Amino acid sequence: MRPWASALILGLAACGTASAQFRDDFDSVKTDAEGASGWRFFTGDGTATMDFRQGGVGFASIRVDATTDRRGIWWALVERNVQGGMDLGLLRKPGHEVRIEARIRVSHAPRRVNLQVLTQRTTDWHSHLMEFDIPEAESWYTISMTTRGFDAGPGDTLIGHIALMDWGLEKYRVDLDYMKVDIVDAATAGPDQGAAVPYHPPLPDPGTLAQELKVAHDSMIDVENTDVNLNDWQVLDGARRVRLLTVDGTHVVILRFDLGAFAGRRVAGAGLLELTTRSVERRAEDVKDFGIVRVVEILAGDPAWDQRTVTADSLRRGQPLRRVLNPQMIIDWPVTEGDGGKTRFTLSKPVLQRLIDGKTLGIAVKPLGAINASFYAMENDGGERAARLRFNLE
Repeated sequence: MRPWASALILGLAACGTASAQFRDDFDSVKTDAEGASGWRFFTGDGTATMDFRQGGVGFASIRVDATTDRRGIWWALVERNVQGGMDLGLLRKPGHEVRIEARIRVSHAPRRVNLQVLTQRTTDWHSHLMEFDIPEAESWYTISMTTRGFDAGPGDTLIGHIALMDWGLEKYRVDLDYMKVDIVDAATAGPDQGAAVPYHPPLPDPGTLAQELKVAHDSMIDVENTDVNLNDWQVLDGARRVRLLTVDGTHVVILRFDLGAFAGRRVAGAGLLELTTRSVERRAEDVKDFGIVRVVEILAGDPAWDQRTVTADSLRRGQPLRRVLNPQMIIDWPVTEGDGGKTRFTLSKPVLQRLIDGKTLGIAVKPLGAINASFYAMENDGGERAARLRFNLE
């Protein structure tokens, strides 16, 4: 889990209105390096650069250039202090919380952004932070987050943020139509808006997930030898040949599931992708964002690829691989070590729904940092240790 500096916060608006205690409609963008009387912005964990400026009439634009970055673990945020004019004493009354809301439009999708509120005393940088899945580019979406048990009172500095992270290695844009912050009575404020996805959500208990589906096709693509099919990748174990799916510096695992039986159904909550480990080679020392794997959506390319013939070239269908495999992860996660270990990855409700709706064509598993991780392919033991999805339906 990535530590968020106090900088990872984007405050809301400048002027109060009848409907919002702090609101900025971005008729003009005022910046301030300290974030006290205007917006400040910065990046980290990579070489991406950013700007925050007027995007057009009545909206601001966050613009990120990640073309010089290599690893794709950068973040970019905008923030501002927002407590001016607020009665923070209300937060000492039972049931009162902070709600942060924004109307946004993104250049690339699906992607996630996050909202957060905190104070100068905050030490848990993941608290009161929520990510939001934005399914389509160039459409406006309203997102909001209401805190739970927020610790603030008179004399505190209240800060809020909007941030994007790990979007890929291109140029990106997030437009902001407005941002606002309110102190609300949570019981009467109504539900939050947007497809909320907790940051690094806990793994669901497999026993609570009613649906279990084995992979229909599994294989690997080689990003260097792009015309080679690797479906017969194997290791000799005594007299037995074991078919494998390997993730390393040049190999990406791809998985396709037959979800036709669930067409038209709605997903209930987060689910799991489960792989069974064969072996893992990595550094002995744990290094942040290194030596783990990145699970991503397959967004484009051949929707009916066959494991017996698929190659990187045939999967791409002439498109850049960065457009076929979503550069932003579903989740980055360590591999469970030891032969037979179960490596489980949380899949969010929006991702699972896109899989069922056919908007996401499958799942890919990539390396993040140096790692050589092998999982059992579906051909072994009648598919007993094949990859599988677990989820619930409404």
